Amino acid sequence: MPYSAPDELGDLPYAELLRPHSGPLRSDERYDTVHFDGGEYAEQSAAGATFLECAFTGVALSGVKLRQARFTEVWAQSGRWVACDLSDSEWQDSAFTGGVLAGIAAHGSALRRVVFRGCKLEAVNLRAAVLRDVVFEDCLLRDVDFGEAKLTEVSFPGSTLEEVRLRGATLSKTDLRGAARLDLPDGHQGLRGAVISSTQLLELAPQFAQALGITVKDR
Repeated sequence: MPYSAPDELGDLPYAELLRPHSGPLRSDERYDTVHFDGGEYAEQSAAGATFLECAFTGVALSGVKLRQARFTEVWAQSGRWVACDLSDSEWQDSAFTGGVLAGIAAHGSALRRVVFRGCKLEAVNLRAAVLRDVVFEDCLLRDVDFGEAKLTEVSFPGSTLEEVRLRGATLSKTDLRGAARLDLPDGHQGLRGAVISSTQLLELAPQFAQALGITVKDR
């Protein structure tokens, strides 16, 4: 089942245990019940770090290296993560709400029971990633690459997909019916295993026809 992400910091089951963070991020560090609040982190490295029951509120990360980091029960709200390296990272029972992720390298990452709510994802590389029970709710996904990724029980309620690539992806029980817009440059490539509405099927029909070499003429 998808993760049930709370809307407010105080609703986190570990909210009363959180302690404020100070100082830079460090590689291979273990952060347990830590609150990152309003800080700016630029060109730092937390590669291989573990974040357990942590919260990020209004945090700006720019060029931060988080390769192979692990995030478990992490809650991030209204932050800006720009040009960060999240490749081969692992996420479980976590949520992003109302934030921006731009220019993110997250190829080979694993996301399980993760919620993105009211977020903007732009130029995010999720190639060869594994997503299971992931929800993109009321989000804007622009130039997001799911090429060669595995998506299982992933949904996009209320989200707008612009230039989202699925070529070579493996989809299972992936529900696109709730998406407000589908702009898929790869056309039918990678849609096997997805669930779409009849309206979406009609919108994608020209791309399907082109891929199959069918010419459609009324006269």
